Amino acid sequence: MHATLPLLADTRFPALRRQRLSTLQVNLGYRCNQSCLHCHVNAGPNRTEMMDADTLALIPQVLKARGIDTLDLTGGAPELHPGFRDLVVSARALGVKVIDRCNLTILFEPGQEGLADFLAEHEVEVVASLPCYSADNVDRQRGTGVFDKSIAGLQRLNALGYGQAGSGLVLNLVYNPQGPVLPPPQAKLEADYKRELQQHFGISFNTLFALANMPIQRFGSTLISKGQFHTYMNLLKAQHRDENLAHVMCRSLVSVDWQGQLSDCDFNQQLGLPTPSRRGAQAPLHLRDLLTEGLDDHPIRVADHCFGCTAGSGSSCGGALKEVAA
Repeated sequence: MHATLPLLADTRFPALRRQRLSTLQVNLGYRCNQSCLHCHVNAGPNRTEMMDADTLALIPQVLKARGIDTLDLTGGAPELHPGFRDLVVSARALGVKVIDRCNLTILFEPGQEGLADFLAEHEVEVVASLPCYSADNVDRQRGTGVFDKSIAGLQRLNALGYGQAGSGLVLNLVYNPQGPVLPPPQAKLEADYKRELQQHFGISFNTLFALANMPIQRFGSTLISKGQFHTYMNLLKAQHRDENLAHVMCRSLVSVDWQGQLSDCDFNQQLGLPTPSRRGAQAPLHLRDLLTEGLDDHPIRVADHCFGCTAGSGSSCGGALKEVAA
């Protein structure tokens, strides 16, 4: 696989500093039941990296110590971690909102039969990737048969109340473009998704998040192989909007890898760009440091991939930053 960091490190992206930390995003491990082209962590069934019990036990302590509002669980498939459910219970007991970045097909994996009911019981917000509302496009990006399983997963969640008005059970979907282009305007795309999924499958959901593909890891390597890397980077830079800088996720979120090391976002994590301590870049921060040290006004590490978050409508773990005209 082609390395992308050497092509991104020399950057003119604007300097950023942190605000209050409100979201702890934790990657529980890279094992997944799928291998998607756009996956920026190269997750898959053969990955073995998983967070150990001692590091996992720090998470509720940090949530309490820092007064963090949201625990955002990702992977791989975070549900495959044996400590996933206990962690959810502990976080919810603290009054923390828990987000599960779910690929939907995990609901049908052996050993996960009660997963949907568990998520509903603990009012976990589900963020589910569905790159299109047509079978051909989804299966091309994520594998044969994934679309049908994803639809069945959404129907199961709907039956439990997810995505239904007044239920309190939030179901959000995620869209990624299939190639080196920016997502279309989120509001229009969301309307299309809601119409098509309801009409053909009887599916309801709350919000669609339209995310740009980051030019790193598996997707970035593919761009390099096809000779499209620099063209895509030029597109991101040309579409950069300064007004998106105030809302990028790294200002209020910190990403934790499976070993407990902190990065300013999930993308920095995968590029090997840890969050340095105030003592210097040679001392990256660990989850345990958040028990005693906050991140307010901490400088954020940036590189050229950051233009993926500020181009066009902007892109974050919560979708577009600001709706703009197409």
